[in-house]
Amino acid sequence: MEILKCDGVKKVYGCGDNQVTALDKIDLSVEKGEFVAIVGASGSGKSTLLHILGSVDKPTEGKVIVGGVDISLMNATQAAIFRRRNVGLVYQFYNLIPTLTIQKNILMPLLLDKKKVNQEYFEQVVNSLGISDKLNFLPNQLSGGQQQRAAIARALIYRPALLLADEPTGNLDQKNSKEIIDMLKLSNRNLNQTILMITHDEKIALEADRIVTIEDGRIISDQKRR
Repeated sequence: MEILKCDGVKKVYGCGDNQVTALDKIDLSVEKGEFVAIVGASGSGKSTLLHILGSVDKPTEGKVIVGGVDISLMNATQAAIFRRRNVGLVYQFYNLIPTLTIQKNILMPLLLDKKKVNQEYFEQVVNSLGISDKLNFLPNQLSGGQQQRAAIARALIYRPALLLADEPTGNLDQKNSKEIIDMLKLSNRNLNQTILMITHDEKIALEADRIVTIEDGRIISDQKRR
């Protein structure tokens, strides 16, 4: 089942002589349960694409359909609500709230919507990510790898249509990087979570089922590995 479709997505910044085309007519389709790596040099447009897929930014032209909903038509408020409920975002820096416990950080998307916590699913997520014994800690009491696991748990707690990871291992050492990729693969396999991950690391990209390469705002290669 198709969970994501980009149709002629273009993003232009500036105007006149200062105009820069970050994305140039991107067409992309992703099936539910795929683990896709998006690779490209700095400035290729991959982060811009991720922000548009996550409804953080809007395309200048084209459509972005997530779970049958055209998010490119949404205003800022609609996009923020859709993002919280349907898109999990994981960044290089963990963006945890320092004054809240790990448990409250993970549950924040549900608390904002006053949604009841599915305790069984919550326990499944934190157990899978190996942080069930860290729930009452504050973020600064955890290692970088543990904080990133908490960030992934927060991204998964709403059972999003998409999990978008922007250089999720960029701030970690080799050991923790491998563990985080293993966690993403686990959520992809055990929870059937659709994942799009931006990375500049070729070894990490090879862990995905599919590698999409972007150059100068265009997809130049789309290779399924398994």
